[in-house]
Amino acid sequence: MRRRFSALAVVLAVVLAVAGCTMPGRRQGPSRPPSLGVSGAPTTTAGTARATLARPGAGSTRGLPGMPAVPDPGDVYAAARPGRLSPVVRGFPARVYVPDSRDDTVDVLDPRTFRRLARFRVGRQPQHVTPSWDLRTLWVGNNQGNSLTAIDPATGRRGRTVPVADPYNLYFTPDGHRAIVVAERLRRLDFHDPHTMRLRHSLPVPCFGVNHLDFSADGRSLLASCEFSGHLVWVDVAAERVTGLLRLRAGAMPQDVKLAPDGGVYYVADMGSGGVWIIDAARPRVLGFLPTGRGAHGLYVSRDDRYLYVSNRGEGSISLVSFATRKVVATWRIPGGGSPDMGGISADGGVLWLTGRYNGEVYALDTGSGRLLARIPVGRGPHGLCVYPQPGRYSLGHTGVLR
Repeated sequence: MRRRFSALAVVLAVVLAVAGCTMPGRRQGPSRPPSLGVSGAPTTTAGTARATLARPGAGSTRGLPGMPAVPDPGDVYAAARPGRLSPVVRGFPARVYVPDSRDDTVDVLDPRTFRRLARFRVGRQPQHVTPSWDLRTLWVGNNQGNSLTAIDPATGRRGRTVPVADPYNLYFTPDGHRAIVVAERLRRLDFHDPHTMRLRHSLPVPCFGVNHLDFSADGRSLLASCEFSGHLVWVDVAAERVTGLLRLRAGAMPQDVKLAPDGGVYYVADMGSGGVWIIDAARPRVLGFLPTGRGAHGLYVSRDDRYLYVSNRGEGSISLVSFATRKVVATWRIPGGGSPDMGGISADGGVLWLTGRYNGEVYALDTGSGRLLARIPVGRGPHGLCVYPQPGRYSLGHTGVLR
């Protein structure tokens, strides 16, 4: 009886801690990482020799039911090579959609002329522009407005707005059956109907500042980053439950998450540590850390799957990490400085587009040389821009993670 009571007390304390704490603002977090855990998902610290978490789905031989078959088991991005546009998007005009978080607007840019074509108002504090799983709609996540605004990519025009709680970020399960709203302030992953956006299930996460994620090669698990507590959290996609928690080093502020082309590791940008963590996708453990630059933030896979582009927001640079060697092979610096944040790569792979978060501008860089092609003024606080259309069969979300 004493053992049962103690176990129940621990679980109750954790539930109350997760449910009862509040985080007042987007950039505010606890002064020190809390010691959090969930039943069945023990917390592990980076560097621990033997983790006890459940194995993520990367090593499974069967994919998530309903997920499109992987055309090349050795390359999860094989369907997103240059020119491989889905029939759904072939008639869409090439555009760059830029959410201006401080102006509550979206700028629409012509990627050929580098000029702004339109600007329209959306909800309060738009954070990212996200392609839907079926590629037919772009969704603007109005974080403080508690809503999603649709954009028709065939016309570039604003559509309907639907109520959704705290949509800091938006993803879609690989089978296309659920949209995942990353409710950072509420410390939840909310599973919605991908078309109506009606809430189906809220999953509390045992960490602070959950904001980015990516899926395993088989689609059965996801890895999410928690900026304010320095944790990574594993989730079983089909069961919609937390299966593990990994704490990075003190001061870590994990950001964007990206699966390597071979599906063997995740790369996790760390704004606090100024680099990228390499995380084993088959076992919950840290394999290494690559220093890239101050404020490492966004991660983008080159169209030929050779490099990972890392935007170092705090120093105005972009680092290139070789997937073959897992080393930084080049660093491009924006002339005159800047604050490269989130973005995407052109359909042909020739241009890397990034927002200048604190400079009210957008950067277009030649992926062959790193040369700055254009510096385009936009609204205040530009964040997760979306280059569209992009090659691929379906979208996993964010600013365009297509497979």
